[in-house]
Amino acid sequence: MKLLRDIIFIIAALLLTSVGNKALASSNFSFQQVTKQTDSTKRDTSKVKMKKSELDEKVEYFAKDSTHVDRKNGIMYLYGGARVTYQDFELDADYIRFNSKTNTIFARGVKTDKGKYVGRPIFKMGKDGSSIADSLTYNTKSHKGTVNGVFTEQEGGYFSGGKTKMQPDNEFNVAGTTYSTCNLPEPHYGIHITKGIATENQIITGPVYLEFERVPLPIAIPFGFFPKPNKKSSGIILPTPGEDATKGFSLTNGGYYLTLNDYWDARLTGDIYTNGSYHLNLATNYIKRYKFGGNFNLAYASDRQGLEGTPEYDPQKNFHIGWTHSQNANAKPGTTFSASVNAGTGNYFSVSAANGTYDINQIASNTMSSSIAYGKVFGDGLFNLTTSLSHSQETRAKTISLTLPQVSLNMSTISPFDSKNRVGEQKWFQKITVGYSMQASNTVSTKEDLLFDKDGLKRFRNGMQHSIPISLPFTVLKYFNFNSSVNYNERWYLQTVQNRYFKRPNSSDSVAIDTVNGFKRAGEYSLSLGMSTKIYGGKKFKNLGGIKAIRHVMTPNISFSYKPDFSTSNYGYYKNKVYYTNDLRPGKSIPLDGDNFVRDYQGLPEKYSIFEGAQYGGPSAGKQASIGFSVDNNVELKVANSKDTTGTGEKKIPIIQGLNFSSSYNFVALTKKLAPISFGGRSQFTDKLGFNFSGVFSPYAVDNVAITSGSGTTQTTTYQYQEVDRYVWKDGKLPRLTSFNFSFDYSLNPDALKGRNKNMDALKNQTEQQGRTQEQIEQLQAISRDPNAFVDFNIPWNLAFSYSFNYNNSLGLASTRSISNTVNFNGDFNLTPKWKVQFNSGYDFKAKTVAYTSFAIYRDLHCWDLSANWVPFGSYQSYSIDIKVKASILQDLKLSKRKGYYTKY
Repeated sequence: MKLLRDIIFIIAALLLTSVGNKALASSNFSFQQVTKQTDSTKRDTSKVKMKKSELDEKVEYFAKDSTHVDRKNGIMYLYGGARVTYQDFELDADYIRFNSKTNTIFARGVKTDKGKYVGRPIFKMGKDGSSIADSLTYNTKSHKGTVNGVFTEQEGGYFSGGKTKMQPDNEFNVAGTTYSTCNLPEPHYGIHITKGIATENQIITGPVYLEFERVPLPIAIPFGFFPKPNKKSSGIILPTPGEDATKGFSLTNGGYYLTLNDYWDARLTGDIYTNGSYHLNLATNYIKRYKFGGNFNLAYASDRQGLEGTPEYDPQKNFHIGWTHSQNANAKPGTTFSASVNAGTGNYFSVSAANGTYDINQIASNTMSSSIAYGKVFGDGLFNLTTSLSHSQETRAKTISLTLPQVSLNMSTISPFDSKNRVGEQKWFQKITVGYSMQASNTVSTKEDLLFDKDGLKRFRNGMQHSIPISLPFTVLKYFNFNSSVNYNERWYLQTVQNRYFKRPNSSDSVAIDTVNGFKRAGEYSLSLGMSTKIYGGKKFKNLGGIKAIRHVMTPNISFSYKPDFSTSNYGYYKNKVYYTNDLRPGKSIPLDGDNFVRDYQGLPEKYSIFEGAQYGGPSAGKQASIGFSVDNNVELKVANSKDTTGTGEKKIPIIQGLNFSSSYNFVALTKKLAPISFGGRSQFTDKLGFNFSGVFSPYAVDNVAITSGSGTTQTTTYQYQEVDRYVWKDGKLPRLTSFNFSFDYSLNPDALKGRNKNMDALKNQTEQQGRTQEQIEQLQAISRDPNAFVDFNIPWNLAFSYSFNYNNSLGLASTRSISNTVNFNGDFNLTPKWKVQFNSGYDFKAKTVAYTSFAIYRDLHCWDLSANWVPFGSYQSYSIDIKVKASILQDLKLSKRKGYYTKY
């Protein structure tokens, strides 16, 4: 009924906007000649001017072949490419006749010598689209008319055949009209309306039935009565019957549509299954033009998936909340507000099959995150304030993290000693810059079921951090760029910790962590000085094939940094680890007598920070006086351009981009003063192929170290390979590779990606101009998540794959070596111009298993399409087959068969 109601509404809209208004409502006309127009949406300005008569209205006319006026009978005949316009009504046909005595306009086509009917009437009213008919008659005085064999497009659908009569007061009678989304003159399918009456506020129809290839099907309704308020209105959404092997028979997506106003609507739908499962969904959309827009979704699911009497039969209750909000950039300059909320229980998408969409990206996703942010720029752009509420969730472990809220205030860097009216170059002290930033947050990380218990608020951690960077850049000898800086950080907390340590016989020590309430500040500072320059090298070639030159750019950087030891007792940020009497209750245990310090393997007392676990941490322990060094390399070739027909063209090919080596040396560290050597880089040889790599070298040797534990008769000695404080070059070796990562992506047909992006942009622009429906929003989201979600038959094939290799070996031994490498590939190809096959798969060489694999087959049936999706194996093994009308206006006209991955039997 909903489908037929929508169709009748469209028919009424067509009839009410085509030729059935009072644009021709005058019995007195004066004629004015007008040039033939090939596009009915444009007006020709080269009109033949005639003196206006005393009549109130004018008809402009033109005939390419000839014009004949029968003055005795008051009839005008227009032959061959005839055109008549009156106000915003336009009519083109090969034959037009106007009888001024009877006030009747008649138009039709003509037959050629071969009997072909051509030059059919094409009529247009105002901004509405053009319509074609076999013939039409209209009386300008009585406002009655008849249209035979109309063919027109309206909102993605096509009307053809039948007869329409226009009555006074905007009433229309239709008979034998066929509606279809197929644009062929003989549509593959259609909904045939035997007869009907449409007025301004209601529609009454006789029998309406479905037909395929002009063959009627026994799917019909005897009559229908529908109110037509000519605006969005609330109404019932009829459910779709279905069947599920696990949940039983079902009625899905039934509910109620509520129109609150022109800018806000809501849709409440639900699913019900015979095994006791049910789903509820609330979806709203809102928009304020030129200001903001968004949508909100709330879903609840109660699912039973087993046989009655089994544990699986117990209902699994899950929910999901989604909210998106965006603000127009010009609505409030300097102020922003946005929201992207994706939260709920961890099992919602897997149990509900992504709310019935079977979106594998949502089903297999292990994380959810949300963010609501507000920002404001003030102080003539000097300050930028941002506040946000955020959430992250790990669905399998059922852990959740909340930040309520996070505040950031940043000040643009200023030069306090410089003058706006300065003349000449800056003096050294005028180059000093100062900045400021502040961050404050309140966060908690816990299990889902513990978040709202009685101690939930006590788990929140909060703090505030202030940073003041001061820098002075300068240049020495023109080529050496220096930058000196002082950084000061201060953190404010309302809680600190106090640790109590307890000895445990035959096991490791335990610790009790007590929370101490009260304000505490922690300040630290550091000094740094850095220098960088660039070194260029190159060589030209004359007889090396197409290679013309090679160029190498090296950028070395050297820096020195100093930071005092903030773990000394005079700062009060660190305390000694002390053993207590064996009583875990706060305030009940006291330090042990005598030497009660916890000592490290060298016998030195260990310390802990009273800011352990704090939001922004605390000052670091240990003195630092280190020198850092890095070198960045770029190598490129200049080669002859084979596409340049002059023979003199050249192009650059990057061989190595950003090959960087870096490390540091801490002069005051007790052991291992030299940090590991890191490297990384990338290369992009062609538009299709590029790869990235990175790794770490260790400069220290590995020995089999003796480890002694216990004492007296229980003392034991074991040997274990460890990294020791001895450089490998002392043993005549090179630094040891401890990790290496390599990856690349390759597409054999990059035009496929370009075509998909082009189609996405077109759909996005179309929906932005016309207002997005919920179905279009879901389509855009699916396309953005899955590159293969958009089926483009214009691209005959596409194949893309990616490869990833990871190597880790901290000690350089076979027992500590870990290697993983995976390859993923996806693509599609056309079996015929109407058949397309898509696939997505991969292989994990370490696990020796095939990754998530799926196949999809699409068949273009002109105005219909057939799709089959198959996951042959794995956790999400399933299949689905759908045949449906392409046009979204008849989205309910489809047949689906699927087997869910969650089906138990």
